[in-house]
Amino acid sequence: MTTEPVIRDADDGDIAAIVALNTSEVRHTSPMDEDRARQLASLSAHLRVATLDGRVVAFLLAMRAGAHYSNDNFGWFAARYRDFLYVDRIVVDAAVQGHRLGSALYGDLFAFARAAGIPCITCEFNVVPPNEPSRLFHARHGFVEAGRQWLDDGRKQVSMQIAELA
Repeated sequence: MTTEPVIRDADDGDIAAIVALNTSEVRHTSPMDEDRARQLASLSAHLRVATLDGRVVAFLLAMRAGAHYSNDNFGWFAARYRDFLYVDRIVVDAAVQGHRLGSALYGDLFAFARAAGIPCITCEFNVVPPNEPSRLFHARHGFVEAGRQWLDDGRKQVSMQIAELA
């Protein structure tokens, strides 16, 4: 890396880069075009990007409990927890993985949640098919399994994760 990463709020000018990053990792996320990205941004409580040399190389999108977000995983948490932040997706450009940008985005998210008095952060990752890097990443950040659910007509199983904030 030639410069230190900058983490900042995403803006409309970042949408194309966010969509391109999401597309590069769609096997671990869900598809998203520019219209969908703008819709999710409008529902989000926290949409931040990490940039290097002015280029968006990572993003994190999170919804807060009570958002009007129709999503099976968000709904699973909403049925069980009164207040939370749900990480809908975090994506880091493969060319800069290993530079701790995901950890920096999570540190930023945890600080946001603490400042807002949000008691926990939730997310999920695939266990069928397995996403071992995501499992290890989330374990390093204090996430533990709260349950599992099958999606996509039984083609995918996800581990429902929660990190309690102290």
